[in-house]
Amino acid sequence: MENSETNIGVENDLKEKVIDAIKMVYDPEIPVDVYELGLIYEITVYPVNNVYILMTLTSPNCPAAESIPSEVKERVSEIEGINEVEVELTFDPPYSQDMMSEVAKLELGFL
Repeated sequence: MENSETNIGVENDLKEKVIDAIKMVYDPEIPVDVYELGLIYEITVYPVNNVYILMTLTSPNCPAAESIPSEVKERVSEIEGINEVEVELTFDPPYSQDMMSEVAKLELGFL
């Protein structure tokens, strides 16, 4: 039992590092990071430190459609111990401002 609890602790630590790395990526048109904007739908850390990220963009026509997902992948890949990173882009469900964190809403003057 201890071993699986240790693994969960390691996965949670790694997930926190992944979130911190993602928080360094900004939409070039908005002064808020993509995590706080609510663009990250899912982060899964698999046992051999493979990371899967499901994300969206503020719109399908986003001018940074190529750069944001590749920057997320690059930032997460830089974390020590990460094996592989897969970033998948989806527009289902469509992004809305309701997905922003309170931090993002405050930063953008929505609260």
